[in-house]
Amino acid sequence: MRIALFGTSADPPTAGHQEILRWLSERYDWVAVWAADNPFKSHQTQLEHRAAMLRLLIADMDAPQHNVAVTQDLSSWRTLETVEKAKQHWGEEAEYTLVIGSDLINQLPRWYRIEDLLQQVELLIVPRPGYTIAETSLENIQKLGGKIAIATLTGLNVSSTAYREHGDTEALIAPIVAYIHQQHLYKCQDATTKRFQLR
Repeated sequence: MRIALFGTSADPPTAGHQEILRWLSERYDWVAVWAADNPFKSHQTQLEHRAAMLRLLIADMDAPQHNVAVTQDLSSWRTLETVEKAKQHWGEEAEYTLVIGSDLINQLPRWYRIEDLLQQVELLIVPRPGYTIAETSLENIQKLGGKIAIATLTGLNVSSTAYREHGDTEALIAPIVAYIHQQHLYKCQDATTKRFQLR
């Protein structure tokens, strides 16, 4: 069984995340996705909200995705612990692929017990606009024992950051925009709403 492990900050999840999940669902037996706290980022929205938005993202995909699910109990500050949890869930015999965006390549060598992690998973790197994949970065990961594949998909040119900082709703699907309003998440969204009401 081939399992894709896709932890993402998803703060909030975008149409770009949805495109990645759709692509993975066509190539893996099972796609486990979860909202993760990134130790290199601060002031993140509560995990329960981000997990709820990921569920909305999956429910909104074109065809019913029977092999994609939010598996929030895999979430951990340490990806090595996530893989251990996955093995308890699906067994040692499954083949595990860790999916990361090309924006994370350079921080990867600083991850907790990275060499142990790379012995247990293959890496699938999804190219992101604005983050080139340097040959030297790939070589550094390979020296640590990494087995690397690069996705033929290029992520959409949208980002959670653009939404958080500028209220760019182009990046989001309608059910997630509705959820954000309902739960009063993100200051920029409240500010946009107030400006609109004042007119």
